[in-house]
Amino acid sequence: MKIRKAIIPAAGLGTRVLPASKSIPKEMLNIVDKPAIQYIVEEAVEAGIEEILIITNRGKGAIEDHFDHSFELEANLKNNPSKKKIYDDILKPVHMANIYFLRQKETNGLADAIAKTRHFIGNEPFAILYGDDVITNKGGKPVIGQLMEAYEKYEKGVVGVKEVPRKDVSKYCSLDVKPLEGRLMECFNIIEKPTEDQIISCYSILGRVVMPPEIFDIIDNTPVNEKAGEVYFTDSMVLLAKKLGLLALDFEGTRYDMGNKLGIMKANCEFALDHDEIGEDFKNYIKELAKTL
Repeated sequence: MKIRKAIIPAAGLGTRVLPASKSIPKEMLNIVDKPAIQYIVEEAVEAGIEEILIITNRGKGAIEDHFDHSFELEANLKNNPSKKKIYDDILKPVHMANIYFLRQKETNGLADAIAKTRHFIGNEPFAILYGDDVITNKGGKPVIGQLMEAYEKYEKGVVGVKEVPRKDVSKYCSLDVKPLEGRLMECFNIIEKPTEDQIISCYSILGRVVMPPEIFDIIDNTPVNEKAGEVYFTDSMVLLAKKLGLLALDFEGTRYDMGNKLGIMKANCEFALDHDEIGEDFKNYIKELAKTL
């Protein structure tokens, strides 16, 4: 079945980037001249997604405003020929896709957020693009599109993974995988935030997932993690792997962690180097700055 719908969980508090995220949603922090979440939506749309549900919570109204009209601003720019590009740029997020919003009134974790989207998804497979992760694949297939292609071929859930340094695996998760085809692997187990002796491999899930509709019933029947006090989505995916099978794709692309200060700076630096307006000047600046380091 063709995948038409996507979920973007964006209800996190952004504690790792405080104080910047105190009054501005971390998903709205800019990469050069666009907020991070716009890059994520653009990736989904480029992959063929038609309907997107963004999960927010209190204090994140700026995300909704960004994907809506700003009539005074548009009217001011529309009749000014020198501002045409800016006018086109601010209209782009308004018309990219059918975008809806749902508030997660209590921050009970990713599994709870996904469970709340059951009525939006219905009985269809769907994509999940984590709101913290901007992932690019310059000149190639969008990362979520790579996962969608694998799902449509094998009709099994797919998680997007990369190998991370062993010292960083404990920040994410560790997967038990076996090669299947090309960059695709079968996944048998996932350990969330493993201790050193629990690490199975250095493959971790990084920001992109495609799930079958059966995941909703599985979430409902996943035991609460006693330490966390919530259902871990990774625990639900382990149950999915045992029941229907699960794939892991070592995707082609570069991931930027926008919930992390260093990730934000890397994204801004690398995107600025490719920017059509400032790229060359910024490159020259970096070269001069490097001489002083």
